[in-house]
Amino acid sequence: MAYTEKFQKLADIACSHVDGIAADKVDTLLAAGAVALDIRDGEEHQADHIPGSLNISRGKLEMLVESEIPDLDTQVLCYCNAVNRGALSADTLRQMGYVNAKYIDGGLIAYRALSD
Repeated sequence: MAYTEKFQKLADIACSHVDGIAADKVDTLLAAGAVALDIRDGEEHQADHIPGSLNISRGKLEMLVESEIPDLDTQVLCYCNAVNRGALSADTLRQMGYVNAKYIDGGLIAYRALSD
């Protein structure tokens, strides 16, 4: 998908503010208590997602996240299909006080590629 220059600039800035996690580290982090947060729309989540992940769409993230993940110290692994929306969401969570918000680098595509 071709992104607008302004959108990509915002996503690049978000990537510089939060850490990306390699897809091959996700299962280990989840087993240790991290929360996978699928920030894609509901229909995308229904089609495929990381098992056990929580789904809050990017458009409702700020409104709903505190009721779903009240502990600001929780390690939250945001993901979308690739990078941009996951990074933007992790950066938003960081601004809200979630000190361990990260994004899955490569998103669901990278995670699924591990099992191919």
